[in-house]
Amino acid sequence: MNAAEKVQAYLDQQQSLDTLRFITCGSVDDGKSTLIGRMLWESQQLFEDQVAALRNESKRYGTQGDNIDFALLVDGLSAEREQGITIDVAYRYFQTDARKFIVADTPGHEQYTRNMVTGASTAHLAVLLIDARRGVLTQTRRHAFLTQLVGIRHLVLAVNKMDLVDFKEEVYDQIVADFGEYAKALSIESVQAIPLSAIGGDNLRERSKNTTWYHGPTLMGYLETVDVLGKINEPVPEQFAMPIQWVNRPNLDFRGFAGLVASGSVTPGMPIEVAGKNTQSSVSSIVQFEGDWAQACAGDSITLTLDDEVDVSRGDVLCHPALGLKAADQFCASLVWMDPEQGLPAKNYLIQLHTQQLGCTITKIKHKVNVNTLAHEAAEHLETNDIAEVNIHLDRKVVALPFAENKQLGSFILVDRYSNRTVGAGVIHFALKRNEMINATQAGVTAEDRAKLHGHKGHTVWFVGPAESNKTELAARFELMLHHERISTMLITGSKVRSDMSMDLGFKDSDKAEHVRRMVSLAKLLMEAGCVAVAATVTKPDLLGEESFTVIDFADHENPDAALDDLLIQIKSRIEF
Repeated sequence: MNAAEKVQAYLDQQQSLDTLRFITCGSVDDGKSTLIGRMLWESQQLFEDQVAALRNESKRYGTQGDNIDFALLVDGLSAEREQGITIDVAYRYFQTDARKFIVADTPGHEQYTRNMVTGASTAHLAVLLIDARRGVLTQTRRHAFLTQLVGIRHLVLAVNKMDLVDFKEEVYDQIVADFGEYAKALSIESVQAIPLSAIGGDNLRERSKNTTWYHGPTLMGYLETVDVLGKINEPVPEQFAMPIQWVNRPNLDFRGFAGLVASGSVTPGMPIEVAGKNTQSSVSSIVQFEGDWAQACAGDSITLTLDDEVDVSRGDVLCHPALGLKAADQFCASLVWMDPEQGLPAKNYLIQLHTQQLGCTITKIKHKVNVNTLAHEAAEHLETNDIAEVNIHLDRKVVALPFAENKQLGSFILVDRYSNRTVGAGVIHFALKRNEMINATQAGVTAEDRAKLHGHKGHTVWFVGPAESNKTELAARFELMLHHERISTMLITGSKVRSDMSMDLGFKDSDKAEHVRRMVSLAKLLMEAGCVAVAATVTKPDLLGEESFTVIDFADHENPDAALDDLLIQIKSRIEF
């Protein structure tokens, strides 16, 4: 074999290597960034300019005296270098002769837990670091719980900084025993404990002479051989599912449906259905940039063309008929709350579920999880970093699967409607079937019939403002103005509803949100009856996308009389039939 053939054979061998995605996690200052930096150094894949820059940065920002500070290979933000902490998720790539690796260095501080969840969401394995001097901490347990929640079943318990406890076997054994009890309760599939000194490279690639009492694998040896990919990307046609990201329509002669294959495999000629719509067809071709494919599997980004012209749009899910996917609008889920503002039942949020974004409400907080004891605790609202089991109601039905069966179709994020902040992330356990037990009765009287009877359409006018704005008195005056125009009306005030429908509620934030939600529901029923509902509250209701509501904040009006006259003209034009 000549030199060219050897080079080509080496490139072919490297191309065939699989890729392991893993994260490093744990509490603050457990040595996560140092461990990854040492891995990059040991892999001998750093360029000379990187090494020179590392030496200079170590003198300026390092914490290891005259020695190299390997953490600086990962911590790229100036704030991270100055404080010696990890803030954002840092991804690094390296490879050995056995495997390719993508590693995510995640922060340990509680306020950056959301960043840790981001890194864990795509990982196959987690390396959970523990400072041998401090043992198992609350944040250690929280990160272990979160890795289990996002579907990571293989965990390396890296007992780091063993050099600072003189490599004592009894210290290591105690930490492993303490964490072992916690891991059993979490049902983690496998835990491999390894004593380490990341700064010195002990048990990283070579077995350390300082731990002659340890007979397990080195960290790199374990990462190169652990089988976590065996069940990933199995080409099973009956498990095929693909959410539609984009309908590709470049011209009149081509209509394709683009997306990322979530599970199973697909081939031309395979039967296909639009989940939840009872629409079936078959695959005509699998289109890719370099040409048509004979097969696509989970993880492939493709465009499918179908044999029939079917109604498919963004957010729909194409699947094999045998998969039997159904749509639902209520789910039981585990939720990690990430926002400084409280998470409240009855408040409206946006949910991003695979390729769909729609409105949703947390209808019930079933319990919070104490990450130290795993006990279930009652809760009326969610605080930052709380982990809870909740019921979620969506404003329309959507196709989803339990996270344990399909990560892409079973995971979601919650977004604040007005600020667009990501406030939570969660996984679906199962769909609630209570709606299937409620059969909606088709009314014989339509909205058009009611409008003919009243001479106008239904609508809601919502007055908001502080107590000193006299919003309730203004709402009553406006109802009277509508009545004089021979318009059917009903006044809804907070005190009226609290004396009946909301008599079970107090005045906590969660109760206030539920109270306003009930008022909105009442207003919608009155609109269906053909009335113009006039409501008054202190807080503005969540009405994103509700075109039949007009919200007026009278705290902004210096001349209420003129404002009411203008409002009357506006409402009459909107309800005109």
